[in-house]
Amino acid sequence: MITIQELLFNRGLDPKAKVKLVRHKQSGRDLYNLYRYNRSEFLQYQNSQSKDVFKGVDYIVSFIGEQGVRSRFIGVYKIIGMTQRTVHEDNYIYEMEEVQGFSDLTEKVVVAWKNAISWHQYITNEMEVIEIHQGLHYRQFTDYFDFILDFKELQEIINNGYREWKLMLSATKGIYLISDTLTGKQYVGSAYGEEGIWGRWCQYVNTNGHGGNKTLIELNTLDPDYALNFRFTILMLLPKTVTPDQAIEKERLFKNKLGTNSFGLNNN
Repeated sequence: MITIQELLFNRGLDPKAKVKLVRHKQSGRDLYNLYRYNRSEFLQYQNSQSKDVFKGVDYIVSFIGEQGVRSRFIGVYKIIGMTQRTVHEDNYIYEMEEVQGFSDLTEKVVVAWKNAISWHQYITNEMEVIEIHQGLHYRQFTDYFDFILDFKELQEIINNGYREWKLMLSATKGIYLISDTLTGKQYVGSAYGEEGIWGRWCQYVNTNGHGGNKTLIELNTLDPDYALNFRFTILMLLPKTVTPDQAIEKERLFKNKLGTNSFGLNNN
């Protein structure tokens, strides 16, 4: 059995320091996307507590909770100081800085969290490592409407054929959205082939992000790395029995709702 403690201590975390393991639960917020795309807001969330739970603590080892007891490691943070507010919902505001030297573990290591009720525990409570992923941005599939994937993540998932993603995305057809984070423009598409959403998104990965769309091809021609600005998500699921005409009709509905023909990346 390998524990997170072994991995951290082998990379320089002081075993004599006072350290807490912290598991952030997905309670109504997509914390993974907050962590990935709005790091400052995530750190504000992590640093603000209603009780002085990190009193006397030197470091916290931070995780994002997934399904069941699964918990994904996202970094080690040193506590620099703390400010106590007199009247505020988050009465204790901690100043923290991320500790370097653990990047080879960040987002890749998943542990089985002991005693799920207790979201902060001292490091003496050993946590078994149950998975180590090689992908830089890999995360577990949880629900069709619970994720936003940037293009780098999508490449990682498609190129490595991650089993649960392939299984779930192949099992359904649907309407999807591509957002250009550089301009704010959007593209609505439909996936109605035999391999469902998985098959259609494979086409984007295999064409360096354009998927055969005229406007996206033009962007790709101007900048071969332009697809790194794209983020993929699902708007609506369609039954496997849906016809191409029915799927295209739903696609047209979302184009009209979001105005992607007039102000976005759709051209038909």
